[in-house]
Amino acid sequence: MASGYILNRGVLTLGIHCQRACRNVSLSQVREKKRWMKAYTYLMAKKLKLEGPPPPKPRSQQPHWDYHAEVQSFSTRLQENFSLDLLKTAFINPCYLQAEQERRKGLGVDSETTALVLKDNIQLSEKGTSFVKSFLTDWCRASFPSLPGEGVEGIVGHLTSPAVVTYVARNLGIEDLTMSAEFPVPDDVLYSTFMAVIGALQESSGAQRTGLFLRDFLVTELIGKDLFDMWTVVNPMGLLVEELSKKNVPLPEPRLIRSAGASTVLPLYFVGLYSDKKLLAQGPGETVLAAEEEAARVALRKLYGYTENRKPFDFSPQHQHQQPLIQSVSSN
Repeated sequence: MASGYILNRGVLTLGIHCQRACRNVSLSQVREKKRWMKAYTYLMAKKLKLEGPPPPKPRSQQPHWDYHAEVQSFSTRLQENFSLDLLKTAFINPCYLQAEQERRKGLGVDSETTALVLKDNIQLSEKGTSFVKSFLTDWCRASFPSLPGEGVEGIVGHLTSPAVVTYVARNLGIEDLTMSAEFPVPDDVLYSTFMAVIGALQESSGAQRTGLFLRDFLVTELIGKDLFDMWTVVNPMGLLVEELSKKNVPLPEPRLIRSAGASTVLPLYFVGLYSDKKLLAQGPGETVLAAEEEAARVALRKLYGYTENRKPFDFSPQHQHQQPLIQSVSSN
């Protein structure tokens, strides 16, 4: 009885103490999400679905943009010694000048008073295009001496195609600096801008530095590409016979090496090409004719030195063939 009385008195005393302590403490309830957040998020998602995403805005129309500093940092980032005046000219396209003049006319500004003292990049683009094609042609001939002219044209055509050039230009950050009338910058405008940058680099640093720039950023797009993805050969067996005839090698003889699943939906045939009782190449195919054509392509890759297991390209600074190659390009 006495112990129960003492326990109840202790609990009562503790409760009074806690009550006095809680009077000086103010508790505020914090919710992780506001009540209005669900309705607001729903309305914004509905608006985005109806109106679509906002149109892209060029980097020059966003805050913290200094064009002169961006152009200068572009030259430093690529570790190239550009002339800033030539580099700025390379980024100015004729469509931008025309659009700017029309905008000023629409605002009623006197064209004589506020004339645009800017020069477009047409001449630099033409010069850069000529240099790129001549350099890539000489590089292909030096790297693959056995490759015929049609194959060289196919490789050069692939490297100078708009898809490859615009891909390289966007990854180098040229699109953000390009002064164009439209945004996103069209592929043809970005293509001409990249060629103008090459022309500006040639005039600023010479043909040797420009050749190294193309080797590092454009020639590397050949990695992982098959020869016949860039060069379309309709009759590979006929081309193989022609190449072997030039070298006085006996004509190839196709033979069926092995097959699997001939009576199924997915048959597989392996055809080997023999010349003077020696196996030149072998290739697979769903039909005997397809396997023969694939074997001919494999043999052509071996003849031209463009196999999958070939020696990697030498992109080191001490390239043995680089100096005469650059000299031949600069002489053109």
